[in-house]
Amino acid sequence: MKVVVAGGSGALGRRLCDDLADRGHDVVVLTRTPRAGRHRQVRWDGTTVGPWAAELAGAGVVNLAGELVDRRPTAHNLELLTRSRVEPTLALRAAAERLDAPVPVWLQASTTAIHGDAGETLLDEGSPPGDGPPQMTDVALAWERAAAGAHAQRQVLLRTSVALDRDTPALDRLAGLARWGLGGRVGSGRQWVSWLHIEDWLAIVRWALGVDDELTAPPPSGVLVASSPNPVTNADLMAALRRALHRPAAPPTPAPLVRIGAVLLRTDPALALTGRRVVSRVLADLLR
Repeated sequence: MKVVVAGGSGALGRRLCDDLADRGHDVVVLTRTPRAGRHRQVRWDGTTVGPWAAELAGAGVVNLAGELVDRRPTAHNLELLTRSRVEPTLALRAAAERLDAPVPVWLQASTTAIHGDAGETLLDEGSPPGDGPPQMTDVALAWERAAAGAHAQRQVLLRTSVALDRDTPALDRLAGLARWGLGGRVGSGRQWVSWLHIEDWLAIVRWALGVDDELTAPPPSGVLVASSPNPVTNADLMAALRRALHRPAAPPTPAPLVRIGAVLLRTDPALALTGRRVVSRVLADLLR
């Protein structure tokens, strides 16, 4: 299958492109700065339709484009996070609409952070978005709405939880804290962390694209949560990380200290202090 990937230079995008190519698929990466590499790269500006649009004919589309969320929750950054997702999505939509036939499948990235700070509520594909913080819920909603109605035979909104893999921003940040002796619970430690391993994420994407050789079930449409069936609390996650890194017990990091440290690290304290307990009802039904 030919698959066109926007956002193929990010941590997840690189792993996905390699995984698809390893399985014999034709991978095309849309990028602002083409570089020599394993996969064919086609230049685009992420905002306007250009010659790159011809690549979409008959191809699956994977849209992962967007700036990293690990930044201060300012009005400027909120606008940057939104624009960096909405503009490429609208450009892809405009290009697809010019095709004689719809693209076979459109995999639209999103995030379980669309549910905001959800407390103890158990969430799945049918749960409504949360009402904040805006750098989570508002950005994700704008991203999904920009893709709605795309010219595709089938569209999947993939709401991904924290994907654990080497060299991913989330795991690097947590591992760094543990190595610095700050691997204790963060805030109350009761906030839920929905997560999954990178290999599971890749398998879910293959199924969503309809190219998984191991699953005979029809590929999905609509919202699909990419998360393990076993969310953990922040306290349990940090304890597991300390064990994996052979680090001793560490004192907790109170919420006020997290907020101060977030200013110094130029990050968003809500990434650590909020939580969501999200599972996939669709995948659970599939694997029964």
